[in-house]
This record gives sequence, structure tokens and C-alpha cells, in this order.
Amino acid sequence: MEHYEKSIIPLIESVYANLTPLEKTIADFFIHNREEMDFSSRNISQLLYVSEASLSRFSKKCGFKGYREFLFHYRQTFSSSDEPAADDQTKLVLNTYQELLNKTYSLVDIPQMERILKILATKKRIYVYGRGSSGLAADEMRFRFMRIGLNIVSITDHEMMRMNTVVISNDCAVIGISVSGQTEAVINSLRESKKQGAATILMTSCKEREFQKFCDEVLLFAVKEHLENGKAISPQFPILVMLDLLYSRFLQSDKFRREALHEYTLNVITPVPKDKNGLR
Repeated sequence: MEHYEKSIIPLIESVYANLTPLEKTIADFFIHNREEMDFSSRNISQLLYVSEASLSRFSKKCGFKGYREFLFHYRQTFSSSDEPAADDQTKLVLNTYQELLNKTYSLVDIPQMERILKILATKKRIYVYGRGSSGLAADEMRFRFMRIGLNIVSITDHEMMRMNTVVISNDCAVIGISVSGQTEAVINSLRESKKQGAATILMTSCKEREFQKFCDEVLLFAVKEHLENGKAISPQFPILVMLDLLYSRFLQSDKFRREALHEYTLNVITPVPKDKNGLR
């Protein structure tokens, strides 16, 4: 990925929630338009059935002095060759992301994902183990899947992983996350959990035959040299991409109920606004 284009679309999207319904109509047009045309205020106002003044107000909400300045920047979407090239460090980071996304696509195994989703759907309790950046990914998995009804707990402390073995049984699933596949606390906990009868899943970038002895599934995610050191990008990125793929498929497996649960949990955690008397 060597060519990068500047666009003000992300800027429009960032203010979208604060726009009026009429201004959102204007925003939708510019966000989804892919054709070069006559963008004059007169033509666009006739096309969208809005006033030229509305175009000006919309432009100012996007942070420009007026529609003319907005249009100057918007037109650059169609003439990106005039834009200065991204600097080497920017391209390094973006190319790394793109490389990992391409590798993830190559690694996706749909039948395996379906098997893992079946485990998640049928086990009464799910435990996710991870240390360091993998522990942060484990927490993220807990937050997301809990919102759609999964009984899931993330554990990132070595001693707690060992202690948790006491409550593991055949109605549990244990997911271990380790970029290197060599995180001793996670690997040992998976071994012990398997002895206790739990379904075990290892998420890693390293494929070893040894893992087959104590893992029901080894879910591979993409890797790049020195990724675990976090020199260019966060080591969590390829893990989170794979978690997103699992999450989206899990959500679709019982879409109506899981979306309802997700909406309910969002309402529960959203603070209730106070009235003018300071009461909720």
C-alpha cells in the first residue's frame, strides 16, 4: 500500500452527530458521492433542495470559513495526485496495518470460527487469559461479548490464573491469548484447564504441534517481525481484528436477541441526565 489519499470525509463524519437533519442531508451527499461534478453552491442547493445559506452553515460546522473553502478541500479528494506524499514514518505504520489486515484475511478459517462460536454458545462460563498487551485484548473481549449475553470473565494476573483452575469444569471454555505462544502462565493454565475437562482455545501467531495436545482449537492471528515489542504499532491490533471477526459472526448467529441485549446494556451503563432540580 504505497498510495494514500487525503480526504475531508472523516472530518464531516466527526461532526455528523451535531448536525441538524437538513445539514445531515448535505453531509450524506458529500460522504457518499464518488463523482466529480459541478459542486457550485447553486447547483448543489438545487440538487439537494437546500438553500445556499444552508451549505454555508454546514461548511462552518465542519470548521471552514464558508462553502468555498469547504469545496476547495473537498475537491482534493478527486485530485489526490496533487497532495504531498505521506512521510516515510507515516507510510511505515499504515503499511504495517495493511499488511496485517491482508495476512488476517489469508488466515481466516470459517469452519474453525464456526466451531469456536459453537463452544462460546454452549458453555456456561468462558474465561479469557492474557498477560500484558494480550491481557488488554482479553479485557476487551470480555467487555464486548458480555454486552451480548455471554457469561465471560477475563483474567490477566498470573496467580489468579492458577487459582481459577479450581473452578474449571467441563461446562467451561478457556481462551488463552499469547502473541508468541510462549507465555508460560497462559500455556500452563490451558494445560490444566484441559485436564479439568474444559474446552480450550489458544489465540496466537505461533503454530506448534505441541498445542494440539491441550487445545481444542488454535486460532492463528497475523504477525509481523518484532510485533510483540510494539515498535511500530500495538501488538493488540491483529488480536482485536480477529476478535472483531468472531464478534460479528457471533452477533449474527442470534441477531435479534443479541442486538437487543447489546442495546439494553448500553442503556444500563449510560448515565441518566439530571433534571433542572438536580434529580435523576
